[in-house]
Amino acid sequence: MYFPPSTLPSLAHEDQGVWAPADHQRIISKLTIGLGIRYYHQKTIQLEPLPETMLDDAKASPVPDLSLVDNNTDETPIIIEVCKSKGKKDDMKKVVQLIDNDLYGIREGFVYNYKTKQWFRYCFGDGGLPTESSFSELLQLDLNTFL
Repeated sequence: MYFPPSTLPSLAHEDQGVWAPADHQRIISKLTIGLGIRYYHQKTIQLEPLPETMLDDAKASPVPDLSLVDNNTDETPIIIEVCKSKGKKDDMKKVVQLIDNDLYGIREGFVYNYKTKQWFRYCFGDGGLPTESSFSELLQLDLNTFL
């Protein structure tokens, strides 16, 4: 059966974007599994890792690659974006804006560049200046250990 292109739903929008190459998804999967084991089984962290989840499920909202959610407060204290070199600037800008806008309770954000294997961390109150780090103060964990 033939469907004219105009009748098919769009798979990617420039402002929302669908970015799901295998390398990108693999990193998200490894982080979700590693953090998920600590949350669901070991009960050593209090934040639930949820991949590709809207920050506000009541309305259209940004969707980080990985959110760590506090189900008691309905806030998202940590977000993680995964990129390759070309997307780093945009992802860093997204993380800084989400944290500085203080709308979702985000206190710590990370950007991981899987091409260079570099982590960048930004926290609420850092004044727009990310640091090169994979250590989460909130979780007291080095996120790079899951990769």
